[in-house]
Formats: sequence, C-alpha cells, structure tokens
Amino acid sequence: MSSAPASRAMPQLRRTLGLFDLILYGLIVIQPTAPMPVYGVMSVRSHGHAITAVLIAMVAMLFTALSYGKMASAYPSAGSAFTYVGREIHPALGYITGWSMAMDYILNPLICIILSSKCALIFFPNIPYTVWVFAFALSFTFLNSQGIKTSAKINTVLAAVMGMVIIVFLTAAGRYVGLIPHDGVHFFTRPFYDPHTFSTRAVLGGTSLAVLTYIGFDGISTLSEEAKNPRRNILLATVLVCFLTGLLAGTEVYAAQLVWPNGQPFPDVDTAFVHVAGRAGGPLLLTLINITLLVATVGSGMGSQLGAARLLYAMGRSNAIPNSFFGVIEPKHRIPRNNVLFVGAIALIGAMMMSFERGVELLNFGALLAFMGVNASAFFRYYLREAKKSALNFIMPVAGFLICLLLWFSLSWHAKLLGMVWMTVGIAYGAYNTRGFRRDLVDFDVPSSNEP
Repeated sequence: MSSAPASRAMPQLRRTLGLFDLILYGLIVIQPTAPMPVYGVMSVRSHGHAITAVLIAMVAMLFTALSYGKMASAYPSAGSAFTYVGREIHPALGYITGWSMAMDYILNPLICIILSSKCALIFFPNIPYTVWVFAFALSFTFLNSQGIKTSAKINTVLAAVMGMVIIVFLTAAGRYVGLIPHDGVHFFTRPFYDPHTFSTRAVLGGTSLAVLTYIGFDGISTLSEEAKNPRRNILLATVLVCFLTGLLAGTEVYAAQLVWPNGQPFPDVDTAFVHVAGRAGGPLLLTLINITLLVATVGSGMGSQLGAARLLYAMGRSNAIPNSFFGVIEPKHRIPRNNVLFVGAIALIGAMMMSFERGVELLNFGALLAFMGVNASAFFRYYLREAKKSALNFIMPVAGFLICLLLWFSLSWHAKLLGMVWMTVGIAYGAYNTRGFRRDLVDFDVPSSNEP
C-alpha cells in the first residue's frame, strides 16, 4: 500500500528559533532584575561581598550550563534534569531529582508572596504584613483558578521596561558615587574583597543564595524542538545566557555596594535594593524600582503557582502522588484547580511562617541537587561511556558537580534539615508506590501549554 499523503502527517513544531531568539528567551525568563530580590540577604550572608558571591555563582552555573546544553543535544525533545538522570544513571535517582524539582516549583510562589508583601509595605506601611500576605496569596490563587495566563508578549514588554529601569538606576548610582567622597581605589575594590570582613565560609553562604539569580537558564532546553541547529545553539545559548546574566547581575550588585557600603544596615534586608535605589536617586527612583520589583514578582508568583500546579498534575496523572486529588482537571476552565488551591495554601502558610531568606535557601536546595544531577549525567554519558576519553568531558561536569555540592553544603543547617525532610517523604512515598523502585517510575514532565 502507498504511504499516507504528506498532508495527513502529524503536525510538528517548526524550527524557527535562532541563537539570538534563544538568548532573548533565556534572559526574559530569568529577568533583568534577578539579583535585586536576593541582594539584601546575599549581602548580609556574605559579609558585604555580594558581587563576589554573584561571580562565583556564575562560574558554577557556567559549568552546569555546559552540561545542560550537552544533555539537551542528547535528549532534544525531553529536556529536564530528572530525564537526564533517570536515563543516564538510574531511574530511582531520576525520581529523586524530579522530587527535588517539585520543591522548587512549590516554593517559588511562596517567596514571591513574601517579596510582594514586603514591596507593598513600602507604599502602605500602616497595613500589616499579614494582610498583604493574605491579599497576594488569595489573588494569585483566585486568578489562577480562573485559568488566567500571562502572555509571552507581556513578559517581553516587562523585560524591556525592566532593562530601561536598570539603566536609570545605574546612571543614578554612577552619578551618586561620583559626588560622594571616598578613599581612592580601595573604595572600588572593597566590594570584591574587604580584608576586615572577608570569610570564605560567609562568601560561600552568600553564593548559595546568589544561585537564585540564575534560576531559569535551564528552560532554554525545552525549546530544542523549535530551535535551528539545536545541538549547537541550545548549548551556546544556555552558556551565553548564564554569562550575560552574571555580567548584568554583577554590574547591578556592584553599583549597589558602592552606593550602600558594607557595614551600613538596611532598613529591611528583604527589600534592600529598593532602599539602595532611594539613596542613589531619591524617592522617585525608590518608587520606580519598588514598582518594577512588585510587578515582576507578582507576574512571577502567578506563573510559578500555575507551573507548580501543572507539575503536581503530571505527578498525579502518573501516580507519583494520589491521582484522585492531584490528577483531576476542573472541566469548565480546564485547569488542575485542586493543585492551584493546594499550592496556594502552602504558599500562604509558608509565607506566614518562613523568612524570605529561608525560602530562597530551600528553593536552592532543590535546584542545586538538580544541577548536580545534570553534571553527573553529562559525566556518565560523555566521559564514562565514550570510547574516546576527553579531558574536557571529565573536567567540566566534575567541576560543575563539585562546586554545586560545595554550595549545597554552604546552605544553612535549617534549610538542609527542612530540605532533607522533604526529600525523605518523597523517597519513602516513591519506594512504597513502586515496591522499592522495582515497578515503573513516574514521569515528572510538566504538561505543555496546550494541555490543562
């Protein structure tokens, strides 16, 4: 029999995205204001060496980005850490990696609610923090339960506006620094290294928080099926996005440290960058930066809550967690409403009980585990299993793994304790659900935008 006509073939994604498109996408996902939310806690933890922490984190992420890019070329249609680990090392380790990623998804809306509430307090200090937490948590949950999504075009416009706001801030900061007295060259080098406050342990602790600045670069791998020459461009784009993010974040943080030198306490460590902007450019710039952070955080919070709900739906649909609750779709709006409510409840309770710093650490707990898994997968595939051994295929993933491990150990013991509780619950349930990981494991893939 003759083959079916080409017109009846299943439609496929078009490969239309070039290298520049992929880089732009990555920068929009990470957001130009990425270091601003974490700047205060990072600066305090590192004893005033925030710029050093950002640059060390960039090195760690560059190694990991190389591993992500190489693994994306091996799995062009299923780019995710748990896929790489599950297929290259062991399915059980892939499950554990997926479980750590689930924690990231769930914690992201939580820290967004905390930060949004703190930003709102600057405008309306007489309204209690608790009221703002309830307002943002309920707003995110209600809007997501109605199926409202943020347009990619809106995200692009917001990123462009954020870029212009950053230019305004850097101009104001440069003008401010040029007008104030300082002690010569040491004033400009002290943010990198201050012998009076430098501590390797403190800087590594700050670096473990700075990792949040780069979260999102791995999303480029999800575009493998729409990219031109994906084996080359996905790798290049992932690495370049990490590098450009590091340069931009480093510039913002360095300017902030010059405006607000180490040793001067912040009015509120969670909104420290807003107060730095106020010192550099007065009340107008303070308001502009605060509005920018508030809008960006609200958008990120809503999107991350829906993303977490989708991940839980995928896990429920695959029986990783109870299907009767998490695998259900609300028919009218075609969304996993149970999961939206569940994530909203966790975010509300967590925002009432947890500090922004602890939330960031817990999110990075899961992210660093996933990054270690990707580096290990690249090592297994491109070094151990290759007939011809390459020094680069050994050095790059091993260096990425060890640096991420060092940063993971640099998280506070509170974060590691809470993170291990989460991981223990997931491993125990996974072992029970698969009879000691002997049955088929679950698929952690998040449904596409065309699905519920």
